[in-house]
Amino acid sequence: MASASDDFNLTMNELRAVVRFAAESAQTVLAEFEADAPDDIRPREALTAALAFAGGAPRTNLLRTTAFAAHRAAKRAPTETAQLAALACGDAAAAAYLHPIARATQVGHILRAASCAARVDELKAGGDESVGGGAISALAAQATLPIPDVLRRYPVAPRGSSRLSQLMSALDAAIRDRN
Repeated sequence: MASASDDFNLTMNELRAVVRFAAESAQTVLAEFEADAPDDIRPREALTAALAFAGGAPRTNLLRTTAFAAHRAAKRAPTETAQLAALACGDAAAAAYLHPIARATQVGHILRAASCAARVDELKAGGDESVGGGAISALAAQATLPIPDVLRRYPVAPRGSSRLSQLMSALDAAIRDRN
């Protein structure tokens, strides 16, 4: 458990950069959800809220409500790619609530949307993990300043047994290892 001395500051500009990174990642896969659930606008609404915040709009409860709604849409998604796309959109909106506490659980706010996008790429390639690895490399390159600096304030993402967790761990390492 983190102590008060493990806490740090996040500026609004850093938070907007985190949300922008997550939203840009989610934007690449939203069509996967919309192809499978064309009448469900919840992930698009979450992504729209995230992009607005990243562009300078105030952080409001709309980000929370759209994030939760997109996550509910993911639970009803008919395919894994649609589920991951909806999660990515919800995670992009939820990233606005990244907490400045040094806990590995917070790393998901920074990286989960991008990891979902990498997993969608893998699934679209028939489960080819090398495609996910390539996506991770590309995403790490897109994580420009201040993303690496923000990420380094948190403990390393835990490597779980799910493929999504493994991709997030790989992305975490790729971004942290950059100069």
